[in-house]
Amino acid sequence: MTALADPPAGRPPSGQRAPDGRRRSRHGSRNRSRAGRTMRGGVLAHAILVLAVLVSAFPFYWTVVAASRSNADLAKVPPALLPGPNLMHNFEAVVKEADIGRALLNSLIVSGSITLGTVLCCTLAGFAFAKLRFRGRGALLAVTVGTMMIPPQLGVIPLFMLIAELQWVNQLQAVILPGLVSAFGVFFMRQYLIQSLPDELIEAARVDGASTARIFWSVVVPVARPGMAVLGLLTFMAAWNDFFWPVVALSSSEPTVQVALRQLGGGYVNDQSVVMAGTLLGTLPVLLVFGLLGRQIVGGIMQGAVKS
Repeated sequence: MTALADPPAGRPPSGQRAPDGRRRSRHGSRNRSRAGRTMRGGVLAHAILVLAVLVSAFPFYWTVVAASRSNADLAKVPPALLPGPNLMHNFEAVVKEADIGRALLNSLIVSGSITLGTVLCCTLAGFAFAKLRFRGRGALLAVTVGTMMIPPQLGVIPLFMLIAELQWVNQLQAVILPGLVSAFGVFFMRQYLIQSLPDELIEAARVDGASTARIFWSVVVPVARPGMAVLGLLTFMAAWNDFFWPVVALSSSEPTVQVALRQLGGGYVNDQSVVMAGTLLGTLPVLLVFGLLGRQIVGGIMQGAVKS
């Protein structure tokens, strides 16, 4: 009879107890190797992802194609699907028909100010609602969230009466100040800090003698940076694309991008290529902001999706 091989030194046979009292699993090493293996998608998963990317990117690609063509090219059936040579000509037409340079500057000032104010104020309020204890906290949070149920159109008339009383009509502060705080931003940062900011960090900072303001700047802000980046991008996009309130509060002499775009393509026949060229110019700053904050945004989404 063939002698059975002895198990390796220090390793108990399969099914027997290890020296620490735990029973060794027969498939333990195999499970560990599977757990450390990188998951790979199949052909169907890659095909679905490629299709989703193409569908998502096609509107922007069509904007580039339409902005580089003439109005006659866009009227053809079937339309051209490749970029043309008229991109710079259409950009020049945009500059002539609308004060797009001033509009871009105004939109940058308005969107940047609203984004900074919203991120700062909503992070402060979210920290207070999430980690501080004070009387009436639940009622104030309920009122704040309840304001999200009120349609913004209902407040246009009293808000315009207020800025008219302050003589802010056709001034940028009339668009900036009403958007410095949002109920959604307060609720978003509260939920983010509840999950991401341990109470032990705040207690340790208080033991070290830090004030509430010092705790906010030294402890809360570093932890909340991914959530602040997500909120900043959402706020910037909403402020940049806002049309209704700027067209009410501002005139054609102090336009934002969205207000200036309505001046394009005028005449007996609407020049769609010029309109698309102006739209392309108005979209590029949003893409730039997303490129700068993309890593923080993805990190914030993943941190909120994976709970340790």
